[in-house]
Amino acid sequence: MAEVINLPLVPLRGMTIFPNMIVHLDVGRDRSVNALEAAMVEERKIFLVAQKTVDNESPDRDDLYEVGTVSEIKQILKLPDGNIRVLVEGINRGVMVGYRDFETYSEVDIEVHTDKWEQSLQMEALIRGVVHEFEDWVKLSRKIPPETFVAVTILEDVGRLADLIASHLNLKLEDKQAILDCLNVEQRLQKLYEILARELEVLKMENKIGQQVRQQMEKIQKDYYLREQLKAIHKELGEDEDRSEEVEEYRKKLNEGNYPEEVKKIVEKEIKRMEKLPSMSQELNVIRTYVDWLIDLPWNVSTEDMMDIANAEKVLNQDHYGLEKVKERILDFLAVKELVKDKPSPILCLVGPPGVGKTSLASSIARAMNRKFIRASLGGIRDEAEIRGHRRTYVGAMPGRIIQGIKKAGSNNPVFLLDEVDKIGAAGYSGDPSSALLEVLDPAQNNTFSDHYIDTPFDLSHVLWIITANNLSTIPKPLRDRMEIITLSSYTEAEKLEIAKRYLTKRQKTENGLEGNDLYFGGGVLQEIISEYTREAGVRELERIIGKACRKAARKIVEGEEKPIRITKKNLPSFIGKPRFVQTKAEKKPQIGVSTGMAWTEVGGDILPTEAIVLKGKGQLILTGKLGDVMQESAKAGLTYIRSRSDIMELEDDFYEKNDIHIHVPEGAVPKDGPSAGITMATAMISALTKRKVRSDVAMTGEITLRGNVLPIGGLKEKVLAAYREGMHTIILPKENTRDLEDIPANVRAKLEFVPVEHMDEVLKTALLK
Repeated sequence: MAEVINLPLVPLRGMTIFPNMIVHLDVGRDRSVNALEAAMVEERKIFLVAQKTVDNESPDRDDLYEVGTVSEIKQILKLPDGNIRVLVEGINRGVMVGYRDFETYSEVDIEVHTDKWEQSLQMEALIRGVVHEFEDWVKLSRKIPPETFVAVTILEDVGRLADLIASHLNLKLEDKQAILDCLNVEQRLQKLYEILARELEVLKMENKIGQQVRQQMEKIQKDYYLREQLKAIHKELGEDEDRSEEVEEYRKKLNEGNYPEEVKKIVEKEIKRMEKLPSMSQELNVIRTYVDWLIDLPWNVSTEDMMDIANAEKVLNQDHYGLEKVKERILDFLAVKELVKDKPSPILCLVGPPGVGKTSLASSIARAMNRKFIRASLGGIRDEAEIRGHRRTYVGAMPGRIIQGIKKAGSNNPVFLLDEVDKIGAAGYSGDPSSALLEVLDPAQNNTFSDHYIDTPFDLSHVLWIITANNLSTIPKPLRDRMEIITLSSYTEAEKLEIAKRYLTKRQKTENGLEGNDLYFGGGVLQEIISEYTREAGVRELERIIGKACRKAARKIVEGEEKPIRITKKNLPSFIGKPRFVQTKAEKKPQIGVSTGMAWTEVGGDILPTEAIVLKGKGQLILTGKLGDVMQESAKAGLTYIRSRSDIMELEDDFYEKNDIHIHVPEGAVPKDGPSAGITMATAMISALTKRKVRSDVAMTGEITLRGNVLPIGGLKEKVLAAYREGMHTIILPKENTRDLEDIPANVRAKLEFVPVEHMDEVLKTALLK
């Protein structure tokens, strides 16, 4: 006799759960939620049964099927929308023999049934038939992976096998319930076999219809292709006349244009090939494209240079503030060009941080000389063909960027800007782009530059090449040797203020639809934006912030606020937000073991607070902060210097054996390297060892040797400007770098004290407090 138990009831809408199935259910009806809670109090068991009418919100016994599944609650999760997501596992079939409605939920009496069957030939045949039919269904439907089929067929429990197969089939609720209703395993297999046979027939019909549709589509595409061919044939009926007109047009351009004899011969040869080729030949289009390129290139077309030095100086001053040395070098070049007409143009390389005006300076040079301006960005290119072009044997071959730029300019003497040359990709299977540039940028070779596609020399010696880069060290040395380096350093705050007043505010007002008197920047506002909202070498971020203020002002005007909109220090945060850089990295007061170095990066200068601490240990030197090899070696050299001077510094002879010294440079995620932090790390270690505080208003830079000598470094201007920006008063620098002080703006030099040093003892004398 079957066991009878009573369990809380949860009706299911549109689904049936089989024994041994694990499934998530979303429960939202109050009575169902209460039933789950009641089940959790008892043995976590619940009776799940499908309701006959899906849209019935309050089903009674008559609306429920008799057979359901006794299930165990595995997990309950409350969702944000108030519903409950429950994970349940079916255990056994159950037949509802009693039904009770409580105030908050329903409870049923269940007659629990377990699967029982006897082995027989008929049963074996039935099992094989079901498995075979299911295998065919899996192959045809492709809705479940073959691994699932293997997992199903290895089951020895026949009842579970039937239930698992039924759960994988996409059946109607009535069909699934019919299988669930079969308490007898043999009857269940027979029912499943009938359903599988029917599903297979449906699948075969679906595949047949799909195949017919595909065949129909292929026929439509074939018809379309044939019709297009017929159109082409009809069009080509007058091909002789069209071809002759095209050839005559080419010959006319060739006779009227100023082309080298070699180019004329090549074009004439290609025209004759065109005349002989059949109209359907694929090579006809290749030849036509090649001839178009040869005829469109400005072989002997030049613009007349404007060599008015005064006008050129005026243009450069109009477009750029500061950059005096760069402007002088450009004017010197123009003066030499005026005296020596045929002298090859130098290759100018503008190196500096982002946003200091390298690209716009090249555009101004073109305007000053009355030349066409072409820009090609080389950042990230990895294929040599980007420079030299593809050979015509390849489908879709094109000339390289150099020849494309020359054609676009329409003259053979444009100002050609090659941007971001330091970011060219490394050599690989597609060649080395930087090596391909050697011929382009060598005055001794570029008068016969040969693009793989054009396949005839083109004279690039009249082009004024301007190269831009952020980091000179990543440019290959052979390429660097062919260029004249002009360094653009960071702008000072005074220069940024002038640039903002003269250029940025006007440009952003225009771009955001504001007229001259619509927006007014009050006194000190631009200076506050520069000092408290930006930390950059150039002015790009500054322009973006000014643009943000202009957009906010434009919105206020559209909303009806009275003009002009006034931005003051008081209401500035309402336009562009809170200041981003109120606190500096510099220490506010002298501390033991903390010194301030200076660093140069691709985006300008920065200060480098350096911390050192002495701990009891075994003589280890611990270095953290993502320091490079050179920087680590500088720290070791500094420690060796300290050991050699331990008696003078009144340190114990074995201090380095009893103690560990830990040096840390903050902002540990940022890689740091270079020898210029040598004296900074040595000062921090000496301060930590001697317990003497380091002045917080002193910044330093310089390489240290084992004997304590201080060697020169690079990037002094950017480093000093960063220290000045961070509120430093005294700069310790190598004595050999004093020649670089003239590059620092006079107003900055006047506010800083510079201490040139040759030895570490001089550094300590200035940096450490007594």
